[in-house]
Amino acid sequence: MRFEVLGSVTVRTADGAPVAVPEGKVRALLADLLVHLGRPVPVDRLIDDLWGDETPGNPGNTLQTKVSQLRRVLTRSEPDARDLITYGAAGYALRAPDDAVDAGRFAELITRARRLSEPRARVALLAEALELWRGEAYADFRDAPFAQATIAHLEEQRLTAQEELAELRLDLGESAALADELASLAAAHPLRQRLWASLMRALYRSGRQSEALTAYRELQRRFAEELGIDPGPELAALHEAILRQDPALAPVPAAPSVPRSVSISPPASAAPPPSEPPRGASAPQRAGVPAPLSSLVGRRETIPRLCALVESARLVTLTGPGGVGKTRFALAAASRLA
Repeated sequence: MRFEVLGSVTVRTADGAPVAVPEGKVRALLADLLVHLGRPVPVDRLIDDLWGDETPGNPGNTLQTKVSQLRRVLTRSEPDARDLITYGAAGYALRAPDDAVDAGRFAELITRARRLSEPRARVALLAEALELWRGEAYADFRDAPFAQATIAHLEEQRLTAQEELAELRLDLGESAALADELASLAAAHPLRQRLWASLMRALYRSGRQSEALTAYRELQRRFAEELGIDPGPELAALHEAILRQDPALAPVPAAPSVPRSVSISPPASAAPPPSEPPRGASAPQRAGVPAPLSSLVGRRETIPRLCALVESARLVTLTGPGGVGKTRFALAAASRLA
């Protein structure tokens, strides 16, 4: 069973089929348990979270009914899912692994990206992590008090990842595309100085110096109106460097253009390809390709196909839902090609 909270709260079976959770209080119960994933939530806390000042006549029994309804919904789709919701002296808990929730997979991908030193590999993992977002975290429970802290934490993680990705793409010479993408993001978060710094650099490196200076003036105005202070010294120094046309801000050469692309979707499962090491064995690191930490499951026929496409096209695009394993698949093919 898989759960999604980076958008509206959604339940899916292991093969991706949606599971309907139609009743409002049952959905709220599920959301509350997901907020506290793996940790028990006291009965009194759940009652307060679900009903607030409108407590039902027999709240304990009513809550138990909602728990039973949630278990039935999950069990109808996957019989073993009933055991995901446990009860003990400390309360009810949803016992699902972190990677069964898209927020857990997002955090794991971000952690893996930060451990890498190769910029393009980091960009790939950060982009894959951000693709998991379908909207605002817990979109249908934005006003629920029990979700506020978790929503704020997830949104901060998302913004930080977007800032890191922007800086990496600047270093890879993607200034022109990045300038337009960052404009709306910076406008939505007018006090994120790191984000505005990337926007100013992207504009300047795209030959749009006047717009870069205008962006700083806009940020300066917002800081004065909302905080009564000036932007930090790093942004002020960047502003001065743009005014001087400092050579250190010179555009980074962009990656070579690609004449065409080919798009494929890797299958979900198959027998392991013969070139991959057995599970638990370590694979040698080839030039520029991170060594995999585990064997690749499935795709026996697809990896040779991918390698053949790379030989005939400058760009091959892997498509598929977030978390399906696109990056792992790409690294396996890159290792074979190397």
